[in-house]
Amino acid sequence: MAKHSKNAHESLWSTPAVEALRATDSTRIDDLDCSSTPGFDGKKVEGQQLLAERGEVLSSLQEKLYANGRTGDLRSILLVLQGMDTAGKGGMVRHVLGMVDPQGVDLASFGVPTKEEREHHYLWRIRKELPRGGRIGVFDRSHYEDVLVVAVHDLVPRQVWEPRFDEINAFEKELTDEGTHIVKVALFVSPEEQRRRLQERLDRPDKHWKYNPGDVTERGFLPQYRTAYQRVVDRTNTDYAPWYVIPADKKWYSRLAVTELLIDALQTLELDWPKADFDVELEKKRLAES
Repeated sequence: MAKHSKNAHESLWSTPAVEALRATDSTRIDDLDCSSTPGFDGKKVEGQQLLAERGEVLSSLQEKLYANGRTGDLRSILLVLQGMDTAGKGGMVRHVLGMVDPQGVDLASFGVPTKEEREHHYLWRIRKELPRGGRIGVFDRSHYEDVLVVAVHDLVPRQVWEPRFDEINAFEKELTDEGTHIVKVALFVSPEEQRRRLQERLDRPDKHWKYNPGDVTERGFLPQYRTAYQRVVDRTNTDYAPWYVIPADKKWYSRLAVTELLIDALQTLELDWPKADFDVELEKKRLAES
């Protein structure tokens, strides 16, 4: 099965996701085709099959990360998910991180700051939720809200949020120096696909709980959000914490792409199973005699 998975992976990705989706100086959010599948030449059914196969690879690598964390390894992965409502952040957590052992996942969601959070520096609540050693941390929204939403809605003056780009770069450099591999993902859906997904939430009683009237209000600010995201990518796309810009109209593609990015990040760690801190042969003998 491993050989089949490897061949499928090589033949369907003409360009590895880590290369096809990485932001560059020429990345322009306004020019993004949200229905495209950069680097991937397969169809939906092939992508879904490959997602299941690569999920097994992701699960195995994550188990090694978790095992090493249990024996004192402080390294971790931090997946940062940014995107407008309906971009698929929640689905990413369920369908991608759902393929690994939940014991090894630290999930945090950042909404409107609470009263307590507003009394602290904006990174205070972020630092509290950083992944422990051996874990994959997932941020559903993140510290980038403090240079996105606040700028779009003029919640604080520009002279307040403008310096945050340098602060965020320094913060992420600190994290990587301490052993956290950061994978920053910006998910983008077209206005038409966003409307379709919001309509589905209204049409289906089992999805009413996901609907927020404010999402329609935010649609009126789509141009401003694109400008804000462009600024984020331009100012915080670093070698140690690059951005990956993912078209998300096709959920199967965006989920497969993030799976590939996580696999690449875990492989970069060159993990092996931790060595036993006890005499294996002696324990075999003791067990046989028990």
